[in-house]
Amino acid sequence: MISPDKFGDVVTQKLALRQQVREKLDVLAKATQLAASAQACALLRQQKRWKEARAILFYSPLTNELDISPLLTEAQAAGKTVVLPRFIAEKKLYAACEIHDLARDVQPGHFGIQEPAAHCLPIAIYRLDFVLVPGIAFDLHGRRLGRGKGFYDLLLAVVRGTTCGVAFDEQIVREVPVEPHDIGLNCILTPTRWIEQSAARF
Repeated sequence: MISPDKFGDVVTQKLALRQQVREKLDVLAKATQLAASAQACALLRQQKRWKEARAILFYSPLTNELDISPLLTEAQAAGKTVVLPRFIAEKKLYAACEIHDLARDVQPGHFGIQEPAAHCLPIAIYRLDFVLVPGIAFDLHGRRLGRGKGFYDLLLAVVRGTTCGVAFDEQIVREVPVEPHDIGLNCILTPTRWIEQSAARF
């Protein structure tokens, strides 16, 4: 059994790690970020899991997050079901909503993040067979450090398909500290690496 003091240590470690990684990302030039994003997209296109996926949950990139949005239109053209998360404030969780037209179906939502408009219908989380997951930091064992709200962990807890952390190489650390609610990822994608493992609750 983990003591309350240990949880306190983990929380402190997470805060420090978020700060360290954000400092690394803040000095990345925009041109470097764009080139790295294109490189990551190219690497993902080669993966069997990506090619076989039929229903994919994307994310709308924030500043200092890898931009994999070019793959969204490619996935639609390939006949895949394209989904983005929409935050449901009253329930404090994300719903997965299908989009068909980027110009019509996506608008600024909660936290100022681009998300599906109200007319976009939600689909069951279990239907997703590939989920692209942003975060602050990741390690090579599939551990993820998010922004501290826990919203993505609630979503990941019920996903049955492949979960894939998406990150700049600067976001990969030796070890991400975890708590019981943290959910492991199947894959990690960076501009230079594709890592697979079995997801687990740590």
